[in-house]
Amino acid sequence: MPFRIAKTFTVESGHLLTKHPGACRFPHGHSRTVEVVLAADTLDARDMVCDFKALKHVIETAVMRYDHSLALNTADPQFAALRALYDDRIVPFEQMDPTSEAMARLIFQEIRAALACPPRDPAYPIHPAVRLERVRLTETASSWAEYWE
Repeated sequence: MPFRIAKTFTVESGHLLTKHPGACRFPHGHSRTVEVVLAADTLDARDMVCDFKALKHVIETAVMRYDHSLALNTADPQFAALRALYDDRIVPFEQMDPTSEAMARLIFQEIRAALACPPRDPAYPIHPAVRLERVRLTETASSWAEYWE
């Protein structure tokens, strides 16, 4: 695949890791950068993999749900109470800790599903041959997790 493009977003998000033996088991936050890479073997009619605006439309919903939110394992004893208080600002991770690895996979799956839907703005189509290559999620300036299929 000779062509790739990427778009990054930065979000402020919190999580806690119930299975962690150290300080990460307590609520804490990160300035996360989410990098999404698309690939195509050929360029579209506009000589692009796709327009960056089209890519933004596709990934914005999947990524922005994490901004100013708390990702939480649904098995956490406080999950139901926090969800009742803060609604969609509590991002559920079904029976698993919201590690960067798990978050990268979930974002990948949501973006892949969004790519299969009609474009939000028909003026910015994405050719069906465009593939989601990977999602990279930074947790700190020196740590990241990546997911691809």
